[in-house]
Amino acid sequence: MRWNPKSKPNPEKVNALQSALQVDEIIATLLVQRGIETFEQAKTFFRPTLADLHNPYLMKDMDKAVAHIETAISNNENILVFGDYDVDGTTAVSLVSSYLRSYYPNVATYIPDRYAEGYGISYTGIDYAEDNNISLIIALDCGIKSIDHVAYANEKNIDFIICDHHRPGPILPDAVAILDPKREDCSYPYDELCGCGVGFKLIQALAENRNQTIADLLGYLDLVATAIAADIVPITGENRVLAKFGLEVINTNPRPGIKALIQQVKKKVLTITDVVFVVAPRINAAGRIKHGNEAVALLTEYDWEQAEQFASEIEQHNSDRKELDKQITKEALLQIEENNEQTRFSTVVYQENWHKGVIGIVASRLVENYYRPTIVFTKSGEKLAASARSVKGFDIYNALEACAEHLEQFGGHMYAAGMTLLEHKYQDFKIAFEKEVSKTIRPDLLMPEISYDAEIELSVINPKLMRVLKQFEPFGPENMMPLFLAKDLTDSGYAKTLGSENEHLKAYIKQGHSTSFGAIGFGLGKKLDRVAHKKKFDAIFSLEENEWKDTVTLQLQLRDIQQSNG
Repeated sequence: MRWNPKSKPNPEKVNALQSALQVDEIIATLLVQRGIETFEQAKTFFRPTLADLHNPYLMKDMDKAVAHIETAISNNENILVFGDYDVDGTTAVSLVSSYLRSYYPNVATYIPDRYAEGYGISYTGIDYAEDNNISLIIALDCGIKSIDHVAYANEKNIDFIICDHHRPGPILPDAVAILDPKREDCSYPYDELCGCGVGFKLIQALAENRNQTIADLLGYLDLVATAIAADIVPITGENRVLAKFGLEVINTNPRPGIKALIQQVKKKVLTITDVVFVVAPRINAAGRIKHGNEAVALLTEYDWEQAEQFASEIEQHNSDRKELDKQITKEALLQIEENNEQTRFSTVVYQENWHKGVIGIVASRLVENYYRPTIVFTKSGEKLAASARSVKGFDIYNALEACAEHLEQFGGHMYAAGMTLLEHKYQDFKIAFEKEVSKTIRPDLLMPEISYDAEIELSVINPKLMRVLKQFEPFGPENMMPLFLAKDLTDSGYAKTLGSENEHLKAYIKQGHSTSFGAIGFGLGKKLDRVAHKKKFDAIFSLEENEWKDTVTLQLQLRDIQQSNG
């Protein structure tokens, strides 16, 4: 594991902020690293309010979208709310459809089948709209590049309103309105919204038009916070406000579907991380194993008993997903060993019966294991389909582009992609991809990296510091949980391993004559020898509160340890 310090911020800016806020230097340092340099910016960061949300009408085409929806309603037209099968798509569909249904009944929902229709707007979905006399489709989390699909709908006199957050191509679809803060000609002040976030701006504008206030929309923010967590968008600006207030809804009065999903969690207060690891995979599991419609049914259900029933079915899908993911990962690792491919620059594996819904997860697991660009193929109809995952700093999309002659189609971005190819071209592609990666990847990128915010002494850790750090939440991209480096540490003599396979490390750590702190290192059990017998070591860790029998103590969560140089 490579240890990499984040860049040190300008000391003058740190001093100025420290004196303006009257906080410790370490807090001022962390804030400036996050782009917060003034008292006002700090106030907005620590005390976000719903008043910080931007006027939705600042978004290009919002006036057109609202006017068209209101006209459709006054003409008693049928409206279809269409969205992708992942968490962002299903929460967005649940959000917009449930808001519209609160005052208008002729609203249907549509989630494309992951396997039969694939990602985004589908011709099948447009045909469904035609068959059901639907004249307006509101597309969420997709559609910005669906030029041919929108043209097909126009021929059938079906109008489109597109709400997307992906980067547009050179030509926009011929839709009634296109809401996308990443449009070149859109001057909306914040362009990092997720698809459900754009959907929220739409209902915010509709609500304003109906003399409702933001307070009337609070109950929808549990969906928005779930999408922000799952879609890994930056938790800055407007996303931070939406995530913070959405988490409050999740923790105090969530909709029955989300309450049913989280009732098995033994925590009093859920964080964004809990949403990422508890709520999001279950919503995703519906689309992976069965159909994304099940997620929408759960998230729009207001009857508690029915919501519990839906949640238990989704729980079963999630268990099936876990079993599949575990089994396929095992088979893939065995394939790598049998083919003697442990020392290659890339991983490319294939088995025709692997479940298409989990190959992306399996690719991520293989990256954890071998830490190199990875592609997992399975059979899909007449072709092979694959999910690709990369390592930090390596553009897997570029590598695929270099091998495009072997592929039928591919799409994605720097760190994740999907593709299809003809079965007889699999071996040639595998050779070409390995050759391309070996030629273009820097050797240091084949070793995992951990970045830390600052080096500190254990003596500065106290409850006051922890209280301020907790106010940095919710954590996420561009506002990650702070990680610290401390050097020349020793264990108090009680270090041991925990877990059925001794996979975790438990220790009581000191630095010189400092107070000792309890420390837990998940997955670090194999490094026990580095801390045993009072050897000196360095550690990267985050701070957390450990609650045990009604007593709260500060604990270090170890992310990695190395022997000290000193």
